[in-house]
Amino acid sequence: MTNILPNFAEAQPANNTNGLILMIVIYAAIFAALYFFLIRPNSKRKKEEAMMRNSIEIGDEITTIGGIMGRVVAIKDDEDAIIVETGSDRVKMKFKKWCISTVDTVKEQPENAKAEKKSFFGKKKSDDAEPKTETKE
Repeated sequence: MTNILPNFAEAQPANNTNGLILMIVIYAAIFAALYFFLIRPNSKRKKEEAMMRNSIEIGDEITTIGGIMGRVVAIKDDEDAIIVETGSDRVKMKFKKWCISTVDTVKEQPENAKAEKKSFFGKKKSDDAEPKTETKE
């Protein structure tokens, strides 16, 4: 009986560049997916939170990450802190800016500065699926 396994081993090419290229493409695709689904949205959210915390003004109603609600009465930029007044007895507390969860004061935005909602592919979302047409009767 003849052993045919050594014949198959000799028939394969010595360098396997197709497998190496395929492996590099797969790793690049996995890294791109991780970037677009995990890293990019997280950095975008952090940037929006930093803008929100830096745009706080005196008189804004805020909520801290601990659930304390109050009105900003002073901003200390040198300490990166704010002073919040809470309750009817006007208790004043000092907080760092990083502990602000939300700003509850609604600020008016200029008409042209309002962001338009876009779909996943960058197209503008419209309220109606079909355009309205006027008909005179």
